[in-house]
Amino acid sequence: MKKNIMLVVNPVSGNVDKSDLVDAATNFAGKENLNLVIYNTSGASDIENIKVLYKTYNPERIVVAGGDGTIKMVAEAMENHDVIIGILPAGSANGLAVDLNLPSTIEENLEIAFHNDYMEIDMISINGKKSIHLSDLGVNAEMIKNYESSSIRGKWGYFLQTFSTLIDLDDPFTATITGDFETIECMARMIVIANSQKYGTGVSINPNGVMDDGKFELVILKNLDLVVLGKIISGNMPIDSEDVEIISIEKAIVKTNVPVSFQIDGEYCGTETKLDIKILPKQMKVAVPKLNSEVI
Repeated sequence: MKKNIMLVVNPVSGNVDKSDLVDAATNFAGKENLNLVIYNTSGASDIENIKVLYKTYNPERIVVAGGDGTIKMVAEAMENHDVIIGILPAGSANGLAVDLNLPSTIEENLEIAFHNDYMEIDMISINGKKSIHLSDLGVNAEMIKNYESSSIRGKWGYFLQTFSTLIDLDDPFTATITGDFETIECMARMIVIANSQKYGTGVSINPNGVMDDGKFELVILKNLDLVVLGKIISGNMPIDSEDVEIISIEKAIVKTNVPVSFQIDGEYCGTETKLDIKILPKQMKVAVPKLNSEVI
């Protein structure tokens, strides 16, 4: 009897046609004598539909063709099930794929998604919502809001919005951060809640991030002028600078003096004045390249 693999496809993520990707996955499954169950997301009842399909077909793995938001949605649907999730990066920003060092070719990613080792990664709960990758308050969230309302997609779209957002920069906000450490009060341009290291653009914001260590990092950017931004974008994160503070913790509460733009895993979530944050250890099994399975 053929084993089942479920393929969850987000048709609109990244503004990219997925037909070649679906054809490649279908051909790969055929060669491997696997039965491929394909589900196209619609934005309505996806979590419930995926749960029903999982119960019906009991797939050995679920492969996701989409971006971070689609992966997170599948992980939430499968939170009570022991299943490995494979990734075929196909979103506007594929941050998790970048952090997992997934290759650039469809063929290599199919091999990993269908067959390779896995790691159990943590997730973060922020005001009851789950984050698998990078969330933040401030400038980047504002940029994502602008990006979502613009017509230019992909990395070039992000690049353009970065500079237009910086030109229209609001005043810094005041943040009070409490947890099992001395209370911190500071002025900030941006606070990143990080489970990993890099944004989907490849920019490293949390050089010490590890996705399965039972902790997350708060990366506090107190100044974000063009010099600091240039260092971050060029991969020279100024860790030892007065402009940046990084705290590695299991839980924290962040309060701001004014409503501040907030995003989770690349999706704008409006403004917030309080974030209740805690780590959720070993929430998701994700397929990874064999060479990296021991070291990530």
